[in-house]
Amino acid sequence: MDLFYQQFTYRFDTLHMFWEHERVHKKISFFLVCVFLINLLLIELNRQQLLPQSLATFIPTNHFHAIGTAFTIILILEVLSLIFILPCSFSRAVGKQFELLALILLRDAFKELSHLPEPINFTGNEDAILRIMSDGFGSLFIFGLLGAYYIVQKHSAETGEQTGDLYRFVSAKKAVSLFLLGSFVVMGGDNIYRLVSGQGHSDFFHFFYTLLIITDILIVLISQCFLPSFFSIFRNSGYALATMFIRLALVAPAYYNVLMGVAAISFAILLTLISNRLFPGK
Repeated sequence: MDLFYQQFTYRFDTLHMFWEHERVHKKISFFLVCVFLINLLLIELNRQQLLPQSLATFIPTNHFHAIGTAFTIILILEVLSLIFILPCSFSRAVGKQFELLALILLRDAFKELSHLPEPINFTGNEDAILRIMSDGFGSLFIFGLLGAYYIVQKHSAETGEQTGDLYRFVSAKKAVSLFLLGSFVVMGGDNIYRLVSGQGHSDFFHFFYTLLIITDILIVLISQCFLPSFFSIFRNSGYALATMFIRLALVAPAYYNVLMGVAAISFAILLTLISNRLFPGK
């Protein structure tokens, strides 16, 4: 059985080390800049009707689409970081999910902006501008509450009765993270295939959050095998519930999505405060 844990630990640690390498991050940053500039160039060429018709049908004519594309890539990178953080602790992983929510709201604000004409005109676009302000201020509010969430967090390692129990628990979470990584790659590949084949595409971040809820519950059940404590189970289950609130915020209509997001992070902050102040050391 220990060989099972060792294999997953080795594979996860190898991928994690590769992902965290400074050279990799520099290449990704350069790639992101290139994608943004190329996207802007293609949009401008399409606006000037200089692209062949076969390509022009796939290229938008609004420059703000380039911002939305850049934010989508940033979100993909943040999701990968979340997957590698997941084995560390439940609280850190939930914090990363709120970072994703704040970025998604920012991206939605820019996506709404891409529907406006160039140059932007306020008259006749009041509803869209209100949605932009709602998503923008909502992301800012969640960003501020995220700071409060990290402040109330205490650095506490998950402990088992034995060192071996802790090693096996972390190894099991690494196995779950590898499954999550594979699922994310498959979902992203399917989305790209649908886009290229002309079937349209869906926001797979929404579906990924559904998978995150299932994954969080799975980790709660796994933790029961190694950390059979009521307080640990309740706290981790509460964080899983906060993830479900985030999922609801992603599908909620304008204005309600911000309220659901603020409610989700407020719930996580209260859960952390109650756990740390009323049940210290549990």
